[in-house]
Amino acid sequence: MATFVLVPGAWLGAWAWADTARAVRQCGHTALPLTLTGLSERADQGGPRTDLDTHIADIMGFVAEHELRDVTLVAHSYAAAPVTGAAGRLGDRLERVIYVDSAPFAAGMGMLDLMSPQAADDLRQQVDASGDGWRLPMPSWEVLGSSSSLDGLDEGQRDALRERATPQPFGTYAQRLAGPVEPGPGVDRVLIACHDFTGLLDAGAPMLAYLNQPPWRRFDLPTGHWPMLSASAELARVLDEAVS
Repeated sequence: MATFVLVPGAWLGAWAWADTARAVRQCGHTALPLTLTGLSERADQGGPRTDLDTHIADIMGFVAEHELRDVTLVAHSYAAAPVTGAAGRLGDRLERVIYVDSAPFAAGMGMLDLMSPQAADDLRQQVDASGDGWRLPMPSWEVLGSSSSLDGLDEGQRDALRERATPQPFGTYAQRLAGPVEPGPGVDRVLIACHDFTGLLDAGAPMLAYLNQPPWRRFDLPTGHWPMLSASAELARVLDEAVS
């Protein structure tokens, strides 16, 4: 049986994984969702100095505190950045890394590099105007839907997500990832692609071509960008299949 450490994406906490974690445990695995500094129940622990290194340290500390071995790290969306950093540092504690509708980051890459200069500037202005200079409020559904599929999220789930979301410490977006970033050669590498990402992979996007080749194993999940909310049971099934 596997030990999953479930890392949520931007604006989310461990709560977002609750239904998927419950279903994963019913398969006989250990499922441990965590909340990163500055978010959800740890919102008051964040500050202007909270950055990507902070979240990498959160993951490393969580694994050490729980004395975990043979860990399967699961990254959703933004969490790909700190999970990539942690995966390069965990050594033989790490058995597998799974990216959910996301992909590993290269050294020197940050979240702002994934968007246009204008979009990055818009976020900086939003942080300055309504985030005390260091927090990024969750954007509108219109903005989120322009870059990420909202498929499968009903009105109640959107309302719950909006109500429970907390502003993201912007340092986690602004800081670029420093090495090491490569897990050990024996670490299993898995990608779970949802609607939009599946399309990019099937279209043969050059920057993502390596994800369609060994040692990567790919699973497709026909739902939107938040599968732990829109398809929690199906995501748990794919996680179970990935480690079986």
